Amino acid sequence: MTPYRNRLSLVFSLVFLIGVWIPGAAWAACLGAVAQNPLYWPALPPAQEKAKTQLAGLSLAQAQPAPRGGEVLLRFVGHATFWIQTPGGATAATDYNDYMRPPAVPDIATMNHAHSTHFTDAPDPAIKHVLRGWPYMGKPARHNLSYKDMRVRNVPTNIRRWGANDTEYDGNSIFIFEAADICIVHLGHLHHTLTPGHLADIGQSDVVLVPVDGGYTLNQLQMRDVILQLKPSLVVPMHYFSESTLERFLSLLRESHEITLSQESSIMLRRETLPKKPTVVVLPGPH
Repeated sequence: MTPYRNRLSLVFSLVFLIGVWIPGAAWAACLGAVAQNPLYWPALPPAQEKAKTQLAGLSLAQAQPAPRGGEVLLRFVGHATFWIQTPGGATAATDYNDYMRPPAVPDIATMNHAHSTHFTDAPDPAIKHVLRGWPYMGKPARHNLSYKDMRVRNVPTNIRRWGANDTEYDGNSIFIFEAADICIVHLGHLHHTLTPGHLADIGQSDVVLVPVDGGYTLNQLQMRDVILQLKPSLVVPMHYFSESTLERFLSLLRESHEITLSQESSIMLRRETLPKKPTVVVLPGPH
């Protein structure tokens, strides 16, 4: 190999390593300095916690089998993105973005725009339904979509404007996914507790996907209050940047909830086997 090619190969190697280990500027907008330091990236639940992963009445998916009748597959992709698949084959990806893409093109993609890690300006054109969770032409986002055996709707909430002491009204959407008599509530980038009007619009909550970073979104004490407002059977934490942050959140719920650390990123949900006692299940993956 010529010296020129040697130098070129070295340059490409360095570029590749930088691309792998250092998040881009768009990540920094949401994760800040924490995300740029690999020391703060969360580890998977320790092996000694494996005994705690057996959740009474909840089947932990060993791989990613297709849902059977009455089951909904919930898979954590990373950060605030989850993959939801129904028995009838409908698929959805939450907070669809350019950084945490699901394993396949979903039928439905929901997005929020507090940061670029929650949306994309260039969704895959093969996605049948792209549901943006922020105002358009001055009007709040309003979605009520039925596709195959899945229904998706939203409830707008407000967000803080970064760098300004201001509020963007209806700037976030709580997306609700209904299938097989299971209601999954994704809180998005929630910045405040919920009003009686919000609770009435959301309705029944079986599973709540909740951001628990405690800073970019709602603080953890108030996020606990939101969970107590919604009263779901199952709580799945997301959007946190270290194990210590997660542990602080879990400590707030230990008296009222069972705590389960899963070794798998997917769970199968079924109405009749939802846990009797409110439960938090932590799914491994990049947060």
